[in-house]
Amino acid sequence: MSTRERDETGLQRMGLHKPSALLLLAQLAAVVAYPFLQDGTVGSTLLGVLSMVAVGLAVAVVRYTPSLSVVAFAVGLPAVVLTVCEALWPDNDAVAIASGALHAVFYFYVSISLIRYLFHDDRVSTDELWAIGAAFTVVAWAFAHVYVVVAVAVPGSIEPLGEAGADRFFDLLFFSFTNLTSVGLSDVLPVGDHARSVVILEQVAGVLYVAMVISRLVAMTVRHPRER
Repeated sequence: MSTRERDETGLQRMGLHKPSALLLLAQLAAVVAYPFLQDGTVGSTLLGVLSMVAVGLAVAVVRYTPSLSVVAFAVGLPAVVLTVCEALWPDNDAVAIASGALHAVFYFYVSISLIRYLFHDDRVSTDELWAIGAAFTVVAWAFAHVYVVVAVAVPGSIEPLGEAGADRFFDLLFFSFTNLTSVGLSDVLPVGDHARSVVILEQVAGVLYVAMVISRLVAMTVRHPRER
């Protein structure tokens, strides 16, 4: 049995038959929960818990080799700690920058791993179809954390935003999704050059994702029957 097969068997024993689907649903659940939980310390703490669940699922999805799992835990666990710190000290710029940078690295790492998972063979499983959406949302999350770093490090570069903490992050998550999907339906604007350069990178990433990832998966789905 290969390393990949052993990892997938272990995930099935834990009940994670479709980890990509669970990751996608966790990300979308967090989006729905943000407006209800972003006010106050208790709400911010609950949002932190949701983020931790998403991080745990992301680590479960990154299951290619033991060394890659170590990298995921090495970056993911500090990200969880900083999530809690952000809930406790939402006005601390140093914590916000450190958390945003570490979360961005972690989510970019997970997104790359998911895309590798999608390209590992020429057949499409049901979980890989879920992974298409999961990878897309993870990229949006990663850029949202980059925007947090930019907004805090260069004040006034992205306007208007919530004052701090969950308010600010939800604005930037919305801003990230509008740029990644290229719909442009956002009242949040990149005012400074630093923000605009990141926006350009995200828009290019969104176009390339559709052109390279989704088109390839659609072609393989047509060519081969799906594996259940």
